[in-house]
Amino acid sequence: MSNLSRIQQDFQEYLMRSTVAIVDHVTGTERVSLATRLRIYSDSYYARLTAALRANYPALAHFLGKRDFGRLAVEYITTHDSRFHSIRYYGDELPQYLATEPRYRPMPVLADLARWEWTMAAVYDAADAQVVDGTELVDRSPADWAAMRLTFHPSVHVLEFAWNAPQIWKAVIEGAETPAAAVSREPTSWLLWRHHLQEFHRPLDSAEEDALATALAGQPFDEIASAMRAHFSEEEATAHAALFLRSWVDAGLVTAVT
Repeated sequence: MSNLSRIQQDFQEYLMRSTVAIVDHVTGTERVSLATRLRIYSDSYYARLTAALRANYPALAHFLGKRDFGRLAVEYITTHDSRFHSIRYYGDELPQYLATEPRYRPMPVLADLARWEWTMAAVYDAADAQVVDGTELVDRSPADWAAMRLTFHPSVHVLEFAWNAPQIWKAVIEGAETPAAAVSREPTSWLLWRHHLQEFHRPLDSAEEDALATALAGQPFDEIASAMRAHFSEEEATAHAALFLRSWVDAGLVTAVT
């Protein structure tokens, strides 16, 4: 290993592990001591990654407050190296960290809020794709409908929450009063997607949740209609499945009907 490579490795290990080998390559002055010189870079490393976490999780940062979010950031940075070429993706494991770390596990709303924000960012960053319009359905014969399968836009996500994380996020983003954390008797599924460069989200009732899960799994329309029989009568099931399908097309969720 060259001397330059050794210095670079020792410097990186100092920033990420607080090791001391780098002191052999650095000198202090009367005005700036060795410890101060090194701390400038160490503090900058933590400050930059903390800023990245705050940018990716603005509602979580607001909800926790500056002091508690700062402590969370230091704990996360200490245990999670930056593995990406772009700092935009730093913090991908924060929802799991909040869900499993003993300090935060008793507050599951934090993990839910982080999961919501990370997914919203993924919705925004998802690849673009041309969506179909209603003519894709109108031009098909009734005999074709049974075997019809849907391909969904890359931005489409479905998340389930027991806590009111989406409502907290919305209040923070809109500058409204932040509601207190609250848990529901039954978890709520949310649909998130992007259409015409705008992000959308809405809750799903149990029938549409089942219909969408069936469609996202690649099942044909007759299986979607079959799933609706758990929610509607035999006569109504197919009609409701068709209504859901048309609403997904109209909302810009579907990129192909095959």
